[in-house]
Order: sequence, then structure tokens, then C-alpha cells
Amino acid sequence: MKAKIKILKRLELAPGDRIHIEDGPRRGDWQVTAVNEKELTLRCPVSGREFTWARFCYLLEERDQQWPKE
Repeated sequence: MKAKIKILKRLELAPGDRIHIEDGPRRGDWQVTAVNEKELTLRCPVSGREFTWARFCYLLEERDQQWPKE
């Protein structure tokens, strides 16, 4: 039986990468400060606050845009 499925691939990130999370509780602009196999540390470019979370990012698209967004 065929079914419609969504294929996700974990996004490979490196310190210094700038990302924009489109939705959810972590939405907004972030800079990657550390990454390992299990965790990701992100810094807010406005407040400078850093947070470490279990890896959760998946690539939707890549584009050139204003960062941080105004």
C-alpha cells in the first residue's frame, strides 16, 4: 500500500552558521555557537542569550535574506 510520507534529513550545522527558524517556540534568528552529535547551542543575535537544546533542526530551504530579520 502506498501512502504519502514526509522525508526529513537532519540539518548539518557548524559554529558560526546563521539560521532562521520559521515557526514553533524557538522561531526567529539564531547563530550556532556549538554543535555535537546530540546537542545544539544557539545564540540570539539581539539579546545575546544562549540556549542548548537536543538537536532538532531540519532543512526546509536555503535563501539569502536580511539577518537578523527586522
